[in-house]
Amino acid sequence: MIMKFLVALVGFALVVLSLGAVKMSQFKAMAAQMHAPPAAAVTTIKAELASWRPTINAIGTLAPVEGVTLGADADGTVVRIAVENGAVVKEGDALIELDTSVEAAQLAAAEARLVIAQLDRDRAVKLLANATISQAELDAANAQLNQAVADSTALRALMAKKVVRAPFAGRVGIRLVNVGQFVARGAPLMPIQRPDPMFVNFNVPQRQLPEIQVGQTVLVKVDAYGDRVFKGTLSAINPAVDAASRNVSVQATIANTDETLRSGMFARVEIEKPVGKPTVVLPATSIAYASYGNSVYIVEKMKGADGAEYLGVRQQFVKLGVSRGDQISVIEGVKEGEEVVTSGVFKLRNALPVQVNNTVQPGNNPAPKPANT
Repeated sequence: MIMKFLVALVGFALVVLSLGAVKMSQFKAMAAQMHAPPAAAVTTIKAELASWRPTINAIGTLAPVEGVTLGADADGTVVRIAVENGAVVKEGDALIELDTSVEAAQLAAAEARLVIAQLDRDRAVKLLANATISQAELDAANAQLNQAVADSTALRALMAKKVVRAPFAGRVGIRLVNVGQFVARGAPLMPIQRPDPMFVNFNVPQRQLPEIQVGQTVLVKVDAYGDRVFKGTLSAINPAVDAASRNVSVQATIANTDETLRSGMFARVEIEKPVGKPTVVLPATSIAYASYGNSVYIVEKMKGADGAEYLGVRQQFVKLGVSRGDQISVIEGVKEGEEVVTSGVFKLRNALPVQVNNTVQPGNNPAPKPANT
């Protein structure tokens, strides 16, 4: 009887132990499943090489090759405005005339004195030949003649100053005076500019001075004309660097035959440098920016602790170059053909399982419209 009880007790113990082992294995499997991170959904792209022409970017201002605000050379009253506002004029064309009635009367008197002085000198020459007068009297007659000539010349010059003429061919602006208005010497009268070609003046940092030279191609955009690009040539580099800003002043020349560009316009300038070596180009969304270094995540096959293969990511630190639109160049860290994560990089970490879904891709256009700001 006791023996049967012991056998039953041993059997019950074995059943309990076997059930415990089964449950323990189930709990371990469940715990392993609970601690296994779920696969993160990402988009990817194959790294490709591209040859970008590097540029130097700057902000500039348009200015005319020739442009002044004409002023009065003498006091006077405006009696005639010879051109309309905005008219095209030639070099030497009369623009504004001041009153010269007083000077005209003075010139008539001076010319009358000139005639008398000429006759007196001629008469003195004949008298000196007959030994009737001395050489001193002839010298005095010559002096009177020269003085009369000078007086007439000065009055003609003053009258000429009261006719304001175009110093060069161009287009006049809006006049600053009206007929009948008295103007003092130096008072502004009318602007005039030669609109073709145009200058664009801008500054570049001194560290970029070795990268620029006269003759380089310059691309200019102005807000008034959107994405239209005006092509020009770098024409002058200031020989001195500004001691306060450590920038150097640069000037480019742009053709403006249709007069679309106007002086004073805000301009965005790009100086084209020689084509550099091909570099890997990725969408800007691929970059995980951090204070300790920028990085990307590369998708590749990995092995888990149990030896099973899965698709995971490897963090790779990179050195970045210039950016254009939605794209950025990677100088170091990524090889051509590697599969790089393009979205969701901030939720990733090394060896994390991922699931690739490229149904919807982030922007990857070097010249998006509208442009990135």
